[in-house]
Amino acid sequence: MRILIAEDDQVLADGLLRALRASGYAVDRVGSGTEADAALAAHDFDLLILDLGLPKLHGFDVLRKLRARGTALPVLILTAADSIEQRVKGLDLGADDYMAKPFSLQELEARVRALTRRGLGSASSVIRHGPLTFDAGGRVAYIHDQLVELSARELSLLEVLLQRAGRLVSKDQLVERLCQWGDEVSSNAIEVYVHRLRKKIEQGPIHIATVRGLGYCLEKIAP
Repeated sequence: MRILIAEDDQVLADGLLRALRASGYAVDRVGSGTEADAALAAHDFDLLILDLGLPKLHGFDVLRKLRARGTALPVLILTAADSIEQRVKGLDLGADDYMAKPFSLQELEARVRALTRRGLGSASSVIRHGPLTFDAGGRVAYIHDQLVELSARELSLLEVLLQRAGRLVSKDQLVERLCQWGDEVSSNAIEVYVHRLRKKIEQGPIHIATVRGLGYCLEKIAP
């Protein structure tokens, strides 16, 4: 899951980056409204955490331009201006949730989990695929109720494949979803991650199919 943080407070942004990356998300950060607008137009994200008081382009304008492009990307507004009028305006412009500064990091992470689930059309943080259970909130996976030891990158890869079970996911899409700016991840590295994940989870009906030259597909299991 990939998150964009648009926040000009360096200390706050660094804290959010560390916390969310530790939870297994790929996280990028911009410090102005114009940078946020450019990033959103050029890349795919699963969530935008948006400060309203951004320099160069106000957060409301970033949100307005985002929705004008027709994207349904979940948006969580963070702001020190906690008036009813600001909340109403943000929600009317298309924000999905709103938090006033200062806030609890634990609560923010819970809202992040809820919004990313909602963006994928799921009400639960738990995804099941045959004998495999993945808990996105706890960042753990089980097969036949036995814990599977996976690295943070393997967990993120598994999450992407589970969310698109039965559908092709290209290597480029995996890089886009798993990697933040500055990560140097080649298509060969993706092959290595998939190989390692296969060795750990392919039991019984679970299978990650390779579509040569195109990508991967976690095969759908008949109910």
